[in-house]
Amino acid sequence: MGNFQNVFRQLRLSSNLTQNEMAEKIGISRSTIGMYETGAREPDFETLEKIADYFNVDTDFLLGRTSQTTLLPETIGAYSKTRELTAVYEQLSPHNQGKVLTYSKSLLSAQQMEEDVLAAHARTDVEQTPEGVQHDLDIMNDDSMWD
Repeated sequence: MGNFQNVFRQLRLSSNLTQNEMAEKIGISRSTIGMYETGAREPDFETLEKIADYFNVDTDFLLGRTSQTTLLPETIGAYSKTRELTAVYEQLSPHNQGKVLTYSKSLLSAQQMEEDVLAAHARTDVEQTPEGVQHDLDIMNDDSMWD
């Protein structure tokens, strides 16, 4: 498969993942990761797609056919943030993971309320003033209510 073993290993290392962590991420054994990286084994198409999806690269890049991958600019930042958030979350204790979930749900609830307020102000049958809109937004952005 060309240069797959080197590209794959470099992607894994640049993501600060051990072989075991990588194996867990894509649902295969650690020994299989090791065989991929030594060239003793090659992934099937389904696994190749999982690896490409995980690293957000195209399969031609992963196989070493091209030296650059095709990424859509608007997805790069979001994908990177998702990977970073996942990595941080996985390092937390179960107790702190619970806190993150609780806080995240609170943020979603606050976001929905803010969207509802903005939608209500967008209604044409209700007179709105800039002061009233700002007052409602100030209430929604008051972080002390979420402590």
